[in-house]
Amino acid sequence: MSADEFLAWDEGQTVRHEFVRGEVFMMTGGEDRNVTVAGNLYIALRQHLRGSPCRVYGLDVKLRVEAADCYFYPDLMVTCSVADAADRLIKREPVLVAEVLSPSTAAFDRGDKFADYRQLPSLVEYLLVDVKRQRCDLHRKGADGLWVLHPTQGDEPLHLASVGLTLAGQALWLDLEPDASAAV
Repeated sequence: MSADEFLAWDEGQTVRHEFVRGEVFMMTGGEDRNVTVAGNLYIALRQHLRGSPCRVYGLDVKLRVEAADCYFYPDLMVTCSVADAADRLIKREPVLVAEVLSPSTAAFDRGDKFADYRQLPSLVEYLLVDVKRQRCDLHRKGADGLWVLHPTQGDEPLHLASVGLTLAGQALWLDLEPDASAAV
């Protein structure tokens, strides 16, 4: 299936699908704890970016990675692009992409998906949020083009340089219910 064929087909679907170099993958629902943390991050970013040209989008907006021939639905992304503001369905120039890890997608998010995202010239930061361990792996692209890991854990503040936001750890994990599987 080509990217254009995917877009035409996807218009009539009732569930979300990602497109990776001709293959289509159905997106499954997430755990409520992941949604809580993604919501906390969305709220912090939305409030911080209010009044700026930047916008934060949740997982219902497609991200096109042209160089990798992919369409993804990141958990969150921020774009400050005029071209992205003009397209209501697809974004192409995010400065920040965030994925909240789940057991079924963590390896892909850390590996091949990150490799695909790195092909976005606009991307400055890639955030991986591990809800179970209350840990973040923030990958930031330096002026030399190299990606450097900036990990945080628990109540440590998370500094998102791409949007000029420092978020207290407690704000990220706010209202997070205990992990029931940890008690087993």
